[in-house]
Amino acid sequence: MAQNCIFLDQDNKDQQCYHLLLFCEGQLAAYCRLVPAGLSYVEVSIGRVVTSPAFRGKGIGRKVMELAMQNCLDLFSTKTIRIGAQTYATAFYESLGFVAEGDPYDEDGIEHIEMVSHQHVRS
Repeated sequence: MAQNCIFLDQDNKDQQCYHLLLFCEGQLAAYCRLVPAGLSYVEVSIGRVVTSPAFRGKGIGRKVMELAMQNCLDLFSTKTIRIGAQTYATAFYESLGFVAEGDPYDEDGIEHIEMVSHQHVRS
C-alpha cells in the first residue's frame, strides 16, 4: 500500500520527540518517531513508521519497530506503548505484541486503530 501523506511537522510535536533512523547499505531504510507520554496519548507512542520502498520485504520494518520498542524502554522507562496503526497492518503489530483497542477511525483517508503493547523485544 502506498502512502501519499506529505507534511512538515503539522502536529508541532517533532521537536519534543526522538527520531529513529535506520540506515542500510548507506541509505535511509526506515524511520519512526518516539513520542513521550502525554504528547499524543497518555502512554508513550511510536508513530510515523515508514520503510523505504527499496528495502521493503527484507524485515527492515520489523527491525525498526523492535529498535523503537527497546528505545522507548531505555528512554522513557516504560513497558507500555500505544500506537495508531493502519488497520491493514494489525497482524504485523500483533506479531510484535500489540493488541487492538477501540474502534477503527479515519486518519488522512486511511483506516487506523489504536493498539497497545505491554512487552518489549530486545534486539
